Amino acid sequence: MSEIRDNVKTVLGIQDTLQDAVLDVLIKNVRSLLLGKLRKVNKTIKKIPEELEYIIEDVTVRRFNRVGSEGYKSESVEGHRMDFYDLDKELDPYMDIIEDYADDDNDTGTKRGKVLFI
Repeated sequence: MSEIRDNVKTVLGIQDTLQDAVLDVLIKNVRSLLLGKLRKVNKTIKKIPEELEYIIEDVTVRRFNRVGSEGYKSESVEGHRMDFYDLDKELDPYMDIIEDYADDDNDTGTKRGKVLFI
């Protein structure tokens, strides 16, 4: 988790350790969300592959920037407007990648099927 936290801190311009606890909670939650989505597509996946960890970083940055505005769909302050993703749609931009990865991971050369006896 430390490498992900370091990458997120670099993107956010955080140079101290004051926000580490918050970042760790956000990273843990995003990791659980992503693993749940992966397992929904392919139940055999047990952990998040390293190639998809950038998704954790991207979503964590968005969640961090939203701290204090969690219940809002949008926020407008002095002419500056911010629109937020719905939390249930946070991974939507990555779903094609998640589904492709889960399909590739499931492609073992053998396919399960059903047999119907009449």
